[in-house]
Amino acid sequence: MQQGKTRVLSLLAVLSIAASACGTSATPSPAAPSGATPTTVAPSAAPTTASAETYPRAETLYTAGKQWGAPSTWNPLDTNNYAMGVIGLQYETLFMYDPLKDVYTPWLATADSGWDAAKTTYTIKVRPGVKWSDGSALTAADVAFSIQVWKNPALASVLWTFVSDATATDDSTVVVKFSAPAYAEWAQFLYQNAIVPKAIFEAKNTADILKFTNENGVGTGPYLYKTHADDRMVWIKNDNWWAKTALNLDVKPKYIVDVVNSSNNVALGQLIQGGLDLNNNFLPGIASLVTGGYNITTYFAKPPYMLAGNTATLIPNTAKKPLDDPKFRLALATAINTADIVNKVYGGIVTASDPTGLLPIFSKYVDTAQRDALGFKFDTAKAKSILAAAGYKAGSDGFVTNKDGSAIKLTLEVPDGWSDWMAAENSIAASAKLAGINIDPQHPDFNTVIADRNRPDATSPAKFDLIINNDIQVGNTPWTWYDYVFRQPLPNGTNETRNFEGYSNADAWALTQQMDKTPVDDLATLKTIASKLQKIQLTDMPVIPLWYNGVWSQVNNSVWTNFPSDTGAQVLPATWNGYWNMGAVLMLTQIKAVPPAK
Repeated sequence: MQQGKTRVLSLLAVLSIAASACGTSATPSPAAPSGATPTTVAPSAAPTTASAETYPRAETLYTAGKQWGAPSTWNPLDTNNYAMGVIGLQYETLFMYDPLKDVYTPWLATADSGWDAAKTTYTIKVRPGVKWSDGSALTAADVAFSIQVWKNPALASVLWTFVSDATATDDSTVVVKFSAPAYAEWAQFLYQNAIVPKAIFEAKNTADILKFTNENGVGTGPYLYKTHADDRMVWIKNDNWWAKTALNLDVKPKYIVDVVNSSNNVALGQLIQGGLDLNNNFLPGIASLVTGGYNITTYFAKPPYMLAGNTATLIPNTAKKPLDDPKFRLALATAINTADIVNKVYGGIVTASDPTGLLPIFSKYVDTAQRDALGFKFDTAKAKSILAAAGYKAGSDGFVTNKDGSAIKLTLEVPDGWSDWMAAENSIAASAKLAGINIDPQHPDFNTVIADRNRPDATSPAKFDLIINNDIQVGNTPWTWYDYVFRQPLPNGTNETRNFEGYSNADAWALTQQMDKTPVDDLATLKTIASKLQKIQLTDMPVIPLWYNGVWSQVNNSVWTNFPSDTGAQVLPATWNGYWNMGAVLMLTQIKAVPPAK
């Protein structure tokens, strides 16, 4: 085993040069250590602190990737901050949505839930036999309250701008009425938002509802709160989970210990040595790990290794010249060598984005003929031609100037320490320079980037020139992407996650709203609306989609195996907020314990 230990330390030394402190960051994959002979590394003791409890290794799944700080709230209504697994492991949703198959599965609701003929009233039939972890029955009153609670201004929800009533008409039925149905948003609510026990949360439904941390709460899910520490969240199996009898599903690990991320270096070492079973950080050197005999696998066995999880997008501040000019934005998009980012920065573990920005799961909504006619692609000569035709002339230094002759020097900001994005911004600047566009890559601290990104008020523009952003994740409808790009009114404040570019287009916003108001099963209408939105986007270029970040998933198969893959169980292999209820919880019913060595 000394040979294996030396090999692990050698690999860590190589990879530590490249590793970033950010869970969504990436770097080029380094070569495997010279002269190393692949060996199997026995699983080490799982990461602990002096005060932490330990659990039988063969019964415990160790994960990491969601939490970058100590768990502090178990309130499922605090959707941005709850500890790993609160929704999905402890609290559950009415439906589960599988974005890989585009299928809704009744969960706490039954299959006979749905819209009336006029699609203005939605009836929820509550699954019988479900009990809260305190032994009380789940009823329609709990479901109705779980909808009504979003009236609370402290939760800052838009749900009740289109829902007008939610009433339990008997113990198993809830009737939801709509003032103006927003089908996309309601479909998301059905699989994203937790059903909570009215008996507990009704008393907490005040202006201070988010101060209720709900430690050791009462849920319906497959796991119960066990304990937590500054470096971990621990769940224990709920042996009375309703799905064992209703759906013949049984989660396999008795314990789940989610470890707080301290750095990618530490996480990498834990994974290689078997202290982590599933890691959802970006970890550098994936090719070396997958092919190097470490018993580590990813969703795909070959590049890009990961499912596409979100679109990394170059955001121009359209309130500033020359970024207010669609022709300049198109020239900038045409000047960027995305292939260099994919292959040189990421070593092939990501893929270039479709020009529309839509994730692969939304490919059926892409008007391919229109995309091929209008979509941008890297072409330095064409970028120069677009700039010249639009009146941007090269100065003595080779960089184009504004139409009034003033110099153009654009800053591109990404957070310091996000090494993949730092490398990507350098690549963007280098390829843009070839077309005569002057970009200065900068990487201030994360909080500065956020402060520069967000508009301080309704009348002031944001400070940034260019940023990279990747807020939009996998989901059930492309409406989320178009809401991200075209949202009106323009956002301001630190909580906004849409239309950072400050772009205004009344037609685009009307179409986005029309998409929201179209039933999610009306594919023909949705595709027609999407085509119109794509034409506006590809013509005006309010944002520049570049590449797809991955659903980072690296697993060590020493203790548990049969993790999701393209050739095995095809579900999302992620512990992030919102992913358990998009099918990832099924991963826990499908993984298998590795028999102990004889």
